[in-house]
Amino acid sequence: MKTTKMKRSLGILTLALGVGVLSACSSSNDAKGDTVKLAYVAWDSEIASTNVVKEVLETKLDAKVEMLQVDAGPMWAGVADGSADAMVAAWLPSTHASYIEKYGDQIEDLGVNLDGTKTGLTVPAYMDINSIEDLKNADVAGSLDNTIIGIEPGAGIMMATEQAISDYALDSYTLLESSSAAMAQELQKAYDNNEPIVVTGWTPHWMFANMDLKYLEDPKGTYGGAEQIHTMVRQGLQEDMPEVYAFLDNFEWTADDMAQVMVEIQGGLSPEEAAKNWVKANTDKVDAWIAAGETAAE
Repeated sequence: MKTTKMKRSLGILTLALGVGVLSACSSSNDAKGDTVKLAYVAWDSEIASTNVVKEVLETKLDAKVEMLQVDAGPMWAGVADGSADAMVAAWLPSTHASYIEKYGDQIEDLGVNLDGTKTGLTVPAYMDINSIEDLKNADVAGSLDNTIIGIEPGAGIMMATEQAISDYALDSYTLLESSSAAMAQELQKAYDNNEPIVVTGWTPHWMFANMDLKYLEDPKGTYGGAEQIHTMVRQGLQEDMPEVYAFLDNFEWTADDMAQVMVEIQGGLSPEEAAKNWVKANTDKVDAWIAAGETAAE
């Protein structure tokens, strides 16, 4: 049954022309092999991981790197059609299930780069609710202004939340489209004032380090269980850029690693500075990625 709901805009509605951005950045195949084009979504987790990958490619492999910030759909489409070389931001098996179904046979999955992620509806721990079912309570709904604060339209977690609104009969709720940055800002503001709020949340994310938060239980399993982040590359990358391919194939880190970068960015460092700091502090891990990649590329 299709649920009727309104969607309003908050902050920046990001990159409606994402596909055009990718296409414009790679109008011919002549540049392949010269520049590594990394597509990513503007989620704090993917900003962290993509900047670390960029730093390693530039400092260890002497590659030129172009970062292409787009929405989730254009990110997958860009790698599938070859206008982007890679992305390290595929949340599977649930969050990006529709994209892997659509583009899976046009893209190469290099496997997991981070294990143990999670998505779902998130509230401050001081709120006296524990399940998505509790959102149906009229008093709870009223305190939340019948609003769930979301992120960019088209993101997998937004599609899952639309399904949750249907599954849990939350017909009175509006899913508010915004951006990951705007969502986190609204959450921080409500948290600082001890006010009720419910947002689309995921881990790893710096907000769980800075605030005492909890996921609402999901008895219907709409958001799925624990997930993983995969690395996806365009077909033909192994032949065109064997060392780049081999490094991406070996890139793997932990939620704690990612959190270190995200917290530094949230603390005021640029993503580039935070990535440089992490790479310098984790030379053993980085050197292992490169050594394994060089062996595989031989």
